[in-house]
Amino acid sequence: MAADFLKSHGIDVQNEMSTIQFSSGSLAQDVGNTESGEVRFSRQKVNQILNVKLPGGDADKTWDITIEDDTIASIDPHRPESLISSLDPSILDGHNAFLCPSLCHPHIHLDKCFLLSDPKYADLPIQKGDFAEALSLTSEAKSRFSPDDLLRRGRWLVEESIAAGVTCMRAFVEVDATVRFKCLDAGMTLKTQYRDACEIQICAFAQNPLFSSDSAVEGRRLMEEAVERKGVDVVGSTPYVEADEDQMRENVDWIIDTAMRYGKHLDLHLDYHLDASKEPMVSYVIEALHKRDWTHKARNKQIVLGHCTRLTLFTTKQWSDLRHRIQDLPISLVGLPNSDLFMMGKPAKGEEGGQRVRGTLQIPQMIQTHHMKGTVGVNNVGNAFTPQGNCDPLTLASMCVGVYQAGTKRDAEVLYECVSTRAKAAIGCGEQFALQTEVGDRADAVLIQVNGKMGGRRRRTLQEIIYDPPKERTVLYRGHLVRQEI
Repeated sequence: MAADFLKSHGIDVQNEMSTIQFSSGSLAQDVGNTESGEVRFSRQKVNQILNVKLPGGDADKTWDITIEDDTIASIDPHRPESLISSLDPSILDGHNAFLCPSLCHPHIHLDKCFLLSDPKYADLPIQKGDFAEALSLTSEAKSRFSPDDLLRRGRWLVEESIAAGVTCMRAFVEVDATVRFKCLDAGMTLKTQYRDACEIQICAFAQNPLFSSDSAVEGRRLMEEAVERKGVDVVGSTPYVEADEDQMRENVDWIIDTAMRYGKHLDLHLDYHLDASKEPMVSYVIEALHKRDWTHKARNKQIVLGHCTRLTLFTTKQWSDLRHRIQDLPISLVGLPNSDLFMMGKPAKGEEGGQRVRGTLQIPQMIQTHHMKGTVGVNNVGNAFTPQGNCDPLTLASMCVGVYQAGTKRDAEVLYECVSTRAKAAIGCGEQFALQTEVGDRADAVLIQVNGKMGGRRRRTLQEIIYDPPKERTVLYRGHLVRQEI
């Protein structure tokens, strides 16, 4: 081999390529503002990716990918000689890794992240671990939010997400009489700073009541001002925090009308309970959307319904009826297992809780049996709603194998789609569900290294990646290698 010949003359091709491709020298374009001392990302244009596996393909076959104008231009069988034909830094050796579509957060709270990790909020520990306490602790924390700490914690989330392979996220930032536009301003700053590494959709989000509180009128006014801002992509609310069912409906009507008036995507957090005696609000939402002819008048804007744990009590017939009622509405349901497992089904005080019912949307079954649109999301990270977990969607997908008892090859594919292609489609950042990389696709990808070091265990299939996600990953966004600089 030519590589062996060059090595015998003191030239290690693989080492030279790695040094060029992953160095932080002048070839790399810095991403983000470094004035505040945050971690930087660098970008390197990639024209070819050689020697990679593709999901769904032969486990022993590798491919060479050509990228032009930030899209996949060709996919050809790998030629070993191509690895030593050039030291061009725009040619990336995949080292037999899996080249998969990049990851996506369809539902993540940017402003409330890592409150349990920040010394500023050390006096707000979890004592009970229930929803009421989480609301109370978060409300107290919000009263102390400042631009510096919102940006600091937000950067932790964005940077850890990008390092995991996330190139698209829907980030919720709260707007209300307490924080006013502090969270929104921080979100917009992060959206701009990381625009060359990740697409951050900003959702102006009403966590507080819009109709049943003393500050409701001001809250609606602030939300209107927020939605008018350039760069706000989505409008959302939580109808279940209202005092009664009539005001929940008012919340739904107002937020739908606001989304349609300003041409925004819609995101509603609904039915976060397991009370079979309560009618799910999702039925009213679907009725209200049809009444306003969302599909034809909302200019291709997507609708995401989050939480919806009440729907886990549905029978097969109720699921079929729900699918029939949705018809052509562009609705995706997002399951949030991390939060649901922590919050749902807590036993009453004084009970041992021998049976703890968990309510989290059965997303794989919903997709495969009922042919509905669905995805899963991280939701919260490091706060009283969800103290456990991290920013890695693949770790979430792996946990879902056990949560959903989803261990087949097709299950693994669906779970990957749910943190990647289906998640992107749900929030309007893509259209396809399939994992197959095709010519014409935008070059947003994550290279997942599957070869064990020092002859260790090797993952040969996507199924094994979902079972036990490797940590070593290389991220491409719009045809550019994105790398964190320490």
